[in-house]
Amino acid sequence: MGHEPHDSHNGHDHDHDRHHDDHHHHDHHHHDSEKPWQAVRTEAVEALLTELGIIDPARVDEIVTYYEEKIGPKSGAQVVARAWTDPAFKARLLANGLEACAELGLGGPETEYLHVVENSPTLHNVIVCTLCSCYPWTILGLPPAWYKSSAYRARMVREPRQLLSEMGLALGDDVTIQVWDSVSEIRYLVLPERPAGTEHLTEEELTALISRDAMIGVARVTV
Repeated sequence: MGHEPHDSHNGHDHDHDRHHDDHHHHDHHHHDSEKPWQAVRTEAVEALLTELGIIDPARVDEIVTYYEEKIGPKSGAQVVARAWTDPAFKARLLANGLEACAELGLGGPETEYLHVVENSPTLHNVIVCTLCSCYPWTILGLPPAWYKSSAYRARMVREPRQLLSEMGLALGDDVTIQVWDSVSEIRYLVLPERPAGTEHLTEEELTALISRDAMIGVARVTV
């Protein structure tokens, strides 16, 4: 159905990790400081289409703002908060992410399957797309630039614990890290742990706590 997760806690996926390491090592070594190739190409195409009068830059900005502010990541936070407060909804979300999100009026045709992976005190999930930048944009909005970078795509598979630490999330050795590799037909969404001491908060108040990064898996939700 999709790629199996890369487990950094044991040796099961070492051969797979090595494949990714070999495949991406050159990009990581030489292009850390450069823009992702997707961004360079997109900017060039946009400039050409603008020069030809085919697109209006102002309209492009409107669309970008729409996906950044109205579709996500607030939409994804709403999904997580509902799962935290409604056990039946959570069960449906873990069973079929797209169908559960559709209950809240969310989702879109760009993905055939949305797999929601749940964090726990001993298991931490994180999302990457090693081939390009597949991302649940109808749930989380536009992906951050670092998600599309060659450094993130290579290192999150090869050394997730170290990279997460550099991004501000230090996980103990007793926590297994599973790295989920997105592809065109399947996207992933992390269901973060609900922080302690939030039992009295409403769904709306919980939604305000949940960040995009927590739903990608590079941060935790804190109060």
